[in-house]
Amino acid sequence: MSINSTAQREVVVPRAEDVNYPHVGPTSRKSEPEICSLCYGTGMEVVAGKGARRCYCRTLDMQSKLLEAAHISRRYKECSLSNYDPAKNNSSQLLAFNYAYRLVREYPAIERGVLFMGTVGVGKTHLSVAILRGLIERGVPCLFYEFGSLLREIQCSYNSLAQISEMNVLSPIYEAEVLVLDELGASKPTDWARETMTQIIGTRYNEKKLTILTTNYLDQRSSPAHETLEDRIGVRLRSRLYEMCKTVIIEGEDYRRHFDVESISDN
Repeated sequence: MSINSTAQREVVVPRAEDVNYPHVGPTSRKSEPEICSLCYGTGMEVVAGKGARRCYCRTLDMQSKLLEAAHISRRYKECSLSNYDPAKNNSSQLLAFNYAYRLVREYPAIERGVLFMGTVGVGKTHLSVAILRGLIERGVPCLFYEFGSLLREIQCSYNSLAQISEMNVLSPIYEAEVLVLDELGASKPTDWARETMTQIIGTRYNEKKLTILTTNYLDQRSSPAHETLEDRIGVRLRSRLYEMCKTVIIEGEDYRRHFDVESISDN
Protein backbone atom coordinates (compact mmCIF):
# COMPACT_ATOMS: atom_id res chain seq x y z
CA MET A 1 0.00 0.00 0.00
CA SER A 2 1.46 3.39 -0.93
CA ILE A 3 0.56 7.01 -1.48
CA ASN A 4 2.67 9.18 -3.77
CA SER A 5 1.04 12.51 -2.97
CA THR A 6 1.53 13.85 0.52
CA ALA A 7 -1.40 16.20 -0.12
CA GLN A 8 -3.73 13.21 0.17
CA ARG A 9 -2.79 12.78 3.81
CA GLU A 10 -4.10 14.91 6.61
CA VAL A 11 -0.85 14.83 8.52
CA VAL A 12 2.54 13.16 8.61
CA VAL A 13 3.30 11.85 12.06
CA PRO A 14 7.00 11.29 12.85
CA ARG A 15 7.94 8.15 14.69
CA ALA A 16 9.33 8.66 18.16
CA GLU A 17 12.39 6.61 17.26
CA ASP A 18 13.14 8.90 14.30
CA VAL A 19 13.34 12.04 16.40
CA ASN A 20 16.79 13.07 17.62
CA TYR A 21 17.10 14.38 21.15
CA PRO A 22 20.55 15.99 21.29
CA HIS A 23 20.52 16.52 25.06
CA VAL A 24 20.53 12.76 25.66
CA GLY A 25 23.96 11.45 24.84
CA PRO A 26 26.52 8.83 25.83
CA THR A 27 29.07 9.45 28.53
CA SER A 28 32.78 9.14 27.95
CA ARG A 29 32.82 5.52 29.13
CA LYS A 30 30.55 3.03 27.35
CA SER A 31 30.24 0.91 30.48
CA GLU A 32 28.61 3.77 32.38
CA PRO A 33 24.88 4.56 32.05
CA GLU A 34 23.87 7.40 29.75
CA ILE A 35 23.15 10.62 31.63
CA CYS A 36 20.94 13.37 30.29
CA SER A 37 22.94 16.57 29.81
CA LEU A 38 19.96 18.73 30.78
CA CYS A 39 18.71 17.15 34.00
CA TYR A 40 21.89 15.20 34.93
CA GLY A 41 19.79 12.24 36.02
CA THR A 42 17.48 14.22 38.32
CA GLY A 43 14.48 13.96 35.99
CA MET A 44 13.80 17.71 36.25
CA GLU A 45 14.94 20.16 33.57
CA VAL A 46 15.45 23.83 34.51
CA VAL A 47 14.14 26.20 31.84
CA ALA A 48 15.43 29.78 32.01
CA GLY A 49 12.70 32.20 33.00
CA LYS A 50 10.10 29.44 33.40
CA GLY A 51 11.31 27.22 36.23
CA ALA A 52 11.56 23.44 36.36
CA ARG A 53 9.68 20.84 34.35
CA ARG A 54 9.78 17.07 33.86
CA CYS A 55 12.71 16.23 31.60
CA TYR A 56 12.00 14.52 28.29
CA CYS A 57 14.42 11.71 29.11
CA ARG A 58 11.99 10.57 31.82
CA THR A 59 9.11 10.84 29.38
CA LEU A 60 10.90 8.46 27.00
CA ASP A 61 11.48 6.02 29.85
CA MET A 62 7.79 6.17 30.79
CA GLN A 63 6.74 5.59 27.18
CA SER A 64 8.98 2.53 26.99
CA LYS A 65 7.37 1.06 30.11
CA LEU A 66 3.84 1.79 28.89
CA LEU A 67 4.61 0.19 25.52
CA GLU A 68 5.90 -2.95 27.25
CA ALA A 69 2.82 -3.10 29.48
CA ALA A 70 0.48 -2.71 26.49
CA HIS A 71 0.87 -6.40 25.62
CA ILE A 72 1.30 -5.70 21.89
CA SER A 73 2.51 -8.79 20.06
CA ARG A 74 5.90 -8.76 18.35
CA ARG A 75 4.27 -8.88 14.91
CA TYR A 76 2.66 -5.46 15.38
CA LYS A 77 5.21 -3.81 17.68
CA GLU A 78 6.38 -1.33 15.03
CA CYS A 79 2.95 -0.34 13.69
CA SER A 80 2.42 3.41 13.85
CA LEU A 81 0.48 6.16 12.12
CA SER A 82 3.62 7.24 10.29
CA ASN A 83 4.14 3.88 8.58
CA TYR A 84 0.51 3.14 7.68
CA ASP A 85 0.27 3.68 3.92
CA PRO A 86 -3.23 3.69 2.44
CA ALA A 87 -3.45 2.10 -0.99
CA LYS A 88 -3.52 4.54 -3.88
CA ASN A 89 -7.04 5.81 -4.62
CA ASN A 90 -8.46 3.89 -1.64
CA SER A 91 -10.65 6.45 0.10
CA SER A 92 -11.80 4.06 2.84
CA GLN A 93 -8.23 3.44 4.04
CA LEU A 94 -7.44 7.15 3.93
CA LEU A 95 -10.58 8.01 5.92
CA ALA A 96 -9.74 5.29 8.46
CA PHE A 97 -6.24 6.73 8.84
CA ASN A 98 -7.62 10.24 9.33
CA TYR A 99 -10.09 9.02 11.94
CA ALA A 100 -7.33 7.21 13.83
CA TYR A 101 -5.18 10.34 13.76
CA ARG A 102 -8.01 12.54 15.05
CA LEU A 103 -8.73 10.09 17.86
CA VAL A 104 -5.12 10.32 19.05
CA ARG A 105 -5.03 14.10 18.64
CA GLU A 106 -8.32 14.79 20.45
CA TYR A 107 -8.05 12.25 23.27
CA PRO A 108 -9.33 12.41 26.03
CA ALA A 109 -12.11 14.56 24.55
CA ILE A 110 -13.43 11.42 22.85
CA GLU A 111 -16.76 9.89 23.79
CA ARG A 112 -16.74 6.84 21.49
CA GLY A 113 -14.15 4.30 20.48
CA VAL A 114 -13.91 2.80 17.01
CA LEU A 115 -14.81 -0.51 15.38
CA PHE A 116 -12.62 -1.14 12.34
CA MET A 117 -14.59 -3.48 10.11
CA GLY A 118 -13.36 -5.12 6.91
CA THR A 119 -11.91 -8.18 5.23
CA VAL A 120 -8.47 -9.58 6.05
CA GLY A 121 -5.30 -7.66 5.24
CA VAL A 122 -6.70 -4.13 4.87
CA GLY A 123 -4.85 -2.62 7.86
CA LYS A 124 -7.36 -2.85 10.72
CA THR A 125 -4.90 -4.16 13.31
CA HIS A 126 -2.16 -1.81 12.11
CA LEU A 127 -4.36 1.23 12.70
CA SER A 128 -5.54 -0.04 16.08
CA VAL A 129 -1.99 -0.52 17.33
CA ALA A 130 -0.99 2.82 15.78
CA ILE A 131 -3.65 4.50 17.91
CA LEU A 132 -2.23 2.81 21.01
CA ARG A 133 1.31 3.93 20.16
CA GLY A 134 0.13 7.50 19.59
CA LEU A 135 -1.65 7.55 22.95
CA ILE A 136 1.25 5.89 24.76
CA GLU A 137 3.56 8.61 23.44
CA ARG A 138 1.25 11.01 25.27
CA GLY A 139 1.53 8.98 28.47
CA VAL A 140 -1.82 7.16 28.25
CA PRO A 141 -1.84 3.56 29.60
CA CYS A 142 -3.20 1.17 26.94
CA LEU A 143 -3.72 -2.58 26.48
CA PHE A 144 -3.90 -4.83 23.41
CA TYR A 145 -5.47 -8.29 23.23
CA GLU A 146 -6.35 -10.62 20.38
CA PHE A 147 -9.82 -11.79 21.36
CA GLY A 148 -9.25 -15.50 20.76
CA SER A 149 -6.08 -15.43 22.85
CA LEU A 150 -7.94 -13.66 25.64
CA LEU A 151 -10.65 -16.32 25.68
CA ARG A 152 -8.03 -19.09 25.82
CA GLU A 153 -6.26 -17.30 28.68
CA ILE A 154 -9.53 -17.11 30.60
CA GLN A 155 -10.21 -20.81 29.98
CA CYS A 156 -6.72 -21.72 31.22
CA SER A 157 -7.46 -19.92 34.48
CA TYR A 158 -10.16 -22.53 35.20
CA ASN A 159 -7.49 -25.23 35.47
CA SER A 160 -7.02 -26.24 39.12
CA LEU A 161 -3.25 -26.09 38.64
CA ALA A 162 -3.32 -22.57 37.23
CA GLN A 163 -1.66 -19.91 39.38
CA ILE A 164 -3.92 -17.17 38.04
CA SER A 165 -7.67 -16.70 38.45
CA GLU A 166 -10.27 -15.54 35.94
CA MET A 167 -10.46 -12.18 37.71
CA ASN A 168 -6.67 -11.80 37.49
CA VAL A 169 -7.05 -12.08 33.71
CA LEU A 170 -10.13 -9.88 33.41
CA SER A 171 -9.24 -7.05 35.80
CA PRO A 172 -6.67 -5.42 33.46
CA ILE A 173 -9.21 -5.74 30.62
CA TYR A 174 -11.91 -4.02 32.64
CA GLU A 175 -9.63 -1.30 33.98
CA ALA A 176 -7.48 -0.42 30.96
CA GLU A 177 -7.83 3.25 30.11
CA VAL A 178 -7.80 2.37 26.41
CA LEU A 179 -8.26 -1.22 25.19
CA VAL A 180 -7.86 -2.80 21.75
CA LEU A 181 -9.70 -6.07 21.20
CA ASP A 182 -8.49 -7.52 17.91
CA GLU A 183 -10.43 -10.04 15.79
CA LEU A 184 -13.80 -9.71 17.50
CA GLY A 185 -16.06 -12.60 16.52
CA ALA A 186 -13.23 -14.77 15.18
CA SER A 187 -13.70 -17.44 17.87
CA LYS A 188 -16.49 -19.99 17.58
CA PRO A 189 -19.64 -18.31 18.98
CA THR A 190 -20.39 -20.71 21.83
CA ASP A 191 -22.73 -19.64 24.63
CA TRP A 192 -19.72 -19.27 26.93
CA ALA A 193 -17.78 -17.15 24.41
CA ARG A 194 -20.76 -14.86 23.85
CA GLU A 195 -21.37 -14.50 27.58
CA THR A 196 -17.71 -13.65 28.13
CA MET A 197 -17.76 -11.09 25.32
CA THR A 198 -20.92 -9.55 26.75
CA GLN A 199 -19.36 -9.41 30.21
CA ILE A 200 -16.21 -7.65 28.96
CA ILE A 201 -17.91 -5.21 26.61
CA GLY A 202 -20.74 -4.59 29.08
CA THR A 203 -18.35 -3.70 31.89
CA ARG A 204 -16.42 -1.23 29.73
CA TYR A 205 -19.70 0.14 28.36
CA ASN A 206 -20.99 0.86 31.86
CA GLU A 207 -17.69 2.48 32.91
CA LYS A 208 -17.47 4.49 29.67
CA LYS A 209 -14.00 3.14 28.92
CA LEU A 210 -12.59 3.84 25.47
CA THR A 211 -12.52 0.60 23.46
CA ILE A 212 -11.13 -0.05 19.97
CA LEU A 213 -12.14 -3.21 18.14
CA THR A 214 -11.42 -4.91 14.83
CA THR A 215 -13.47 -7.55 13.04
CA ASN A 216 -13.53 -9.36 9.71
CA TYR A 217 -17.32 -9.63 9.87
CA LEU A 218 -19.56 -6.99 8.29
CA ASP A 219 -23.04 -5.83 9.23
CA GLN A 220 -24.43 -6.66 5.80
CA ARG A 221 -24.62 -10.26 4.58
CA SER A 222 -22.72 -10.47 1.29
CA SER A 223 -24.13 -13.94 0.58
CA PRO A 224 -26.33 -16.51 2.37
CA ALA A 225 -23.19 -18.41 3.42
CA HIS A 226 -21.51 -15.39 5.05
CA GLU A 227 -22.22 -14.57 8.67
CA THR A 228 -22.61 -11.00 9.91
CA LEU A 229 -21.00 -9.56 13.02
CA GLU A 230 -24.39 -9.78 14.73
CA ASP A 231 -24.50 -13.51 13.91
CA ARG A 232 -21.15 -13.96 15.65
CA ILE A 233 -21.61 -11.85 18.77
CA GLY A 234 -25.39 -11.57 19.20
CA VAL A 235 -27.96 -8.79 18.86
CA ARG A 236 -27.52 -7.32 22.35
CA LEU A 237 -23.75 -6.93 22.12
CA ARG A 238 -23.86 -5.48 18.60
CA SER A 239 -26.40 -2.93 19.83
CA ARG A 240 -24.05 -1.77 22.59
CA LEU A 241 -21.18 -1.45 20.16
CA TYR A 242 -23.19 0.96 18.02
CA GLU A 243 -23.24 3.32 20.98
CA MET A 244 -19.68 2.60 22.22
CA CYS A 245 -17.83 2.76 18.91
CA LYS A 246 -17.97 4.49 15.57
CA THR A 247 -18.05 1.86 12.83
CA VAL A 248 -15.33 2.50 10.24
CA ILE A 249 -15.42 0.17 7.24
CA ILE A 250 -12.08 -0.42 5.51
CA GLU A 251 -12.04 -1.90 2.03
CA GLY A 252 -9.23 -3.11 -0.19
CA GLU A 253 -7.12 -6.07 -1.20
CA ASP A 254 -5.24 -8.29 1.22
CA TYR A 255 -1.82 -6.60 1.38
CA ARG A 256 -0.20 -9.88 2.54
CA ARG A 257 -0.69 -11.32 -0.95
CA HIS A 258 2.00 -8.88 -2.13
CA PHE A 259 4.63 -10.93 -0.30
CA ASP A 260 4.08 -13.84 -2.68
CA VAL A 261 4.23 -11.54 -5.71
CA GLU A 262 7.49 -9.99 -4.48
CA SER A 263 8.95 -13.46 -3.82
CA ILE A 264 8.19 -14.61 -7.35
CA SER A 265 9.59 -11.44 -8.93
CA ASP A 266 12.80 -11.76 -6.90
CA ASN A 267 13.38 -15.22 -8.37
